[in-house]
Amino acid sequence: MTDAGRKGLLGMVRILLAEDDGTMREYLARALERVGYDVVAVDRGTAALPYLERETFDLLLTDIVMPEMDGIELAQRAAALAPQMRVMFITGFAAVALKDGATPPNARVLSKPFHLRDLVNEVDRMFEIGSAADI
Repeated sequence: MTDAGRKGLLGMVRILLAEDDGTMREYLARALERVGYDVVAVDRGTAALPYLERETFDLLLTDIVMPEMDGIELAQRAAALAPQMRVMFITGFAAVALKDGATPPNARVLSKPFHLRDLVNEVDRMFEIGSAADI
């Protein structure tokens, strides 16, 4: 698939990114946008809810530990609003245990630190899209 074809396909995939660390949020959004994903980035779970209520997203990419509303609660609220949406958690706390039944069955967890290529490859896998070797 050509880069233009891949970007056209990815452009149809919308990602809502919730990450409270500004630098990390910017890096993640840029990496995903660079390969063609359509990304809306917010700084906390409570800021993500209005987007979930009025727009359609294919993936919620959320940090687990955030102020006001953690990523797990955000994912639970998102599942009620958009049950078909996939969820990927990113966390710097490898020991964080996700309670059974607390997260959507199609959720994945990516532990920090990770290379941006790893993130893009994981998102691609969720949508069965080719490799992100160019990151």
